[in-house]
Amino acid sequence: MAYESSVPYRAGTEGYTSFRIPAVVRARSGALLAFAEGRVSSAADWGDIDLVLKRSRDGGRTWGPLQVVSRNGAGTAGNPAPVVLAGGRVLLLQVHSAADATEARIRRGRVPPADGRRVWLQHSDDEGASWSDPREITDQAKLPPWRWYATGPGHALRLRRAPRAGRLLVPANHSTPPTRPGDDGTEARYNGSHALLSDDDGATWRIGYTDGDTDLGVAPNETCAAELPDGSVYLNTRTEAAAAWRRADAVSTDGGEHLLAPFRPQAGLAGPVCQGSTLHLDGSGTLLFAGPAHPAARALMTVRASRDGGLTWRTAHTVGGLPAAYSDLVRLDRDSVGLLYETGDFSAYSTITFRRIPVEEPT
Repeated sequence: MAYESSVPYRAGTEGYTSFRIPAVVRARSGALLAFAEGRVSSAADWGDIDLVLKRSRDGGRTWGPLQVVSRNGAGTAGNPAPVVLAGGRVLLLQVHSAADATEARIRRGRVPPADGRRVWLQHSDDEGASWSDPREITDQAKLPPWRWYATGPGHALRLRRAPRAGRLLVPANHSTPPTRPGDDGTEARYNGSHALLSDDDGATWRIGYTDGDTDLGVAPNETCAAELPDGSVYLNTRTEAAAAWRRADAVSTDGGEHLLAPFRPQAGLAGPVCQGSTLHLDGSGTLLFAGPAHPAARALMTVRASRDGGLTWRTAHTVGGLPAAYSDLVRLDRDSVGLLYETGDFSAYSTITFRRIPVEEPT
């Protein structure tokens, strides 16, 4: 079967050395909004980085011109986490930091709070054509002791089922100061996952569950989420632990306020240390997960499916054997989903590619 693909972002074009960290949502009209980090002078995770956007009005087959949504001077604006409200407004959560604020320096406590990871929010009322100025929400979203911080990356959730219909849930992660002699804060044990929650369409925010004090074989990091038919929220996280598995998962039955139990290993989604993405297909009962499936390398992008809320998984669609890394999933219509993912012939970071995938994939 031939699959439709397009390339909204290609490294070394449009004024950027590299594009990374994809996130995609479908606007109320059906238009697709594909966000990324535009890295100006290098492919590094820090430095001069803008949040950029391309829009598609034909289901991801073609893309409009690049728009710069957010700049942080010569510093970093990154980790896009978009969500579409019931009325059509698009919210975009993001994180800003100084150009020289590397993750290692931040986790070691060597970056002043004003230059470290701070949380900002923008909105668009015309499906991404124009954007408000960023508004800082760090005091609502980040505890003072936390050092590293990242929203998403990938789409956030607007819950649809009572009694929490309308709640916004943004998966996020953080690190805490070291507590053991000899540690400097970069150790995996200081990773933590949490959720940002809003019950007033993003006017105010609060921290929901936090989970960092878990088994050392887990060490939750970048997290994605999906709402299940019973109203519970399935959460899946990248882990930095040295175990055979690289994913862990958890469930919240109160809209992200708490977890039923701490994150536990999910060996059914074995792969490399890498971000992943989830999407529940309403009407079919299927939960999807996208991420590299090679056991040790960022390669072999694969969509896996679960019919039991994430307890067990099977391969639904193998995208290909090329290098591949971060991704985001979006429902396009009744018959198809879209996958926005990093890939390339010899590097996972050569392009951000979009692929349309039929829902009725073979089992």
